[in-house]
Amino acid sequence: MGLVIAIIILGIVIAVVAFFLIRSIVAPKRVEAIHNLLKQQKTQAVIKAAKHLITKDSRNADAHYLLGQAYDAEGKQELALMEYRTVNQIGHFGGLVVEVPFRQKIAELYAKFNQPEEALKEYLLLLKKDPGNGDYFFNVGRIFEERSRSDKALQYYKRATELSPRNATARTRLGLLLYRGKHTAEARNQLDVAVRVNPENYEAWYYIGKILKDTHDCMSALSAFEKATRAPEFKVKALIERGGCLITMGSTERAVTELERAVNIAEEGSGESLYAHYFLAHCFEKTRRIELALGEWEHIYKIRPNFRDVAEKLSKYEDLRTDDRVKDFLTVSQADFVGICNRITEVMELTIRDSTEITNGVDIVAVEPTSKWRNARAMPKLIRFLRSPDIVGESTVRETHEEMKKQSITRGLIVASSGFSRRATDYAESRPIDLYSKDKLQSLLQQIEM
Repeated sequence: MGLVIAIIILGIVIAVVAFFLIRSIVAPKRVEAIHNLLKQQKTQAVIKAAKHLITKDSRNADAHYLLGQAYDAEGKQELALMEYRTVNQIGHFGGLVVEVPFRQKIAELYAKFNQPEEALKEYLLLLKKDPGNGDYFFNVGRIFEERSRSDKALQYYKRATELSPRNATARTRLGLLLYRGKHTAEARNQLDVAVRVNPENYEAWYYIGKILKDTHDCMSALSAFEKATRAPEFKVKALIERGGCLITMGSTERAVTELERAVNIAEEGSGESLYAHYFLAHCFEKTRRIELALGEWEHIYKIRPNFRDVAEKLSKYEDLRTDDRVKDFLTVSQADFVGICNRITEVMELTIRDSTEITNGVDIVAVEPTSKWRNARAMPKLIRFLRSPDIVGESTVRETHEEMKKQSITRGLIVASSGFSRRATDYAESRPIDLYSKDKLQSLLQQIEM
């Protein structure tokens, strides 16, 4: 009986050994055959054969790896990632699975499918194996930047640029983080190197333009933004920035051209589109094309009513849409505006002695008819007409009073198309200056021929 049991046990041992021996010979041959199919780009055959092999040996790392590669070749990268994860869990590297390129690939896929923690683990493992690889430092920095860890990202980007000085993308990201951190000079240095290495680095050109604009070098900024417009993803933003530079330089018509280009290509309703419309309205308002400005503000208001001060702008010009006389007062040429102010002065029964054009208005020196004063010398009055949508502040009233003293005029009047601030009103109360706001102006306009 004992002999029978011993023979049975021996038979089992021989069978197990034979099984593993056969598998150790047959499995590699099957893997090699599947690998040859992959080299021939017969991905469907690879998928079928690899799956069959996995059903017989679920921990065959090479089979999972080949299956992942076949999925990857067919563009099924999520399925590829599942197989690569299995390879990672098995943890047997060698044969077809070479650890470094494998980890590079799986890290890329983790990053692509929004698994930054897993991607970070892989890149940190790669750094341990090759601490002199600048690309690994760059990818770790990129992950930290995406997770809003700018402090960590800066460290890794700096190391990436030290190890790979010609990595223009790393220098661009480093420059951008330095710019956001208000380290303008360092940011400019990194971005300058980035465009020297790659003159077609349009993101770097865009932020160089931002830095130049911030430092009031608008001419150079225009050139940088012009280069940035060559990239579709930066074109609208760069055109808006060019418009801003031209506004600052006083070239309003050129700014209109750039901003209209931005409006025409921006995605309707996007933030960029709204800003393009907003700055275009600013240009129209500045050049007294108020109806065009209103059209831009109304367009913005329909999409986003709380965008910046658009609602306030529409409120300021509400009368312009219902009162043609106010509209003319605000929008006619300077020569016609002076004519309107002269007629208002005459309606107030004053005789004009002199007039001087000022910013956003005109100063008129006038006197009452001599018949009202009999033998007394007529006393002059300074009337300052202002056509601006902005509330008139204390400084304007103070300047008017100073001008009166300069001309030895004892009485003054400010006629404004808007209103007056509380401080302006308080200042005028103790001086010989009357203030006429929008309502009084409308009443005077009704009394004249337009």
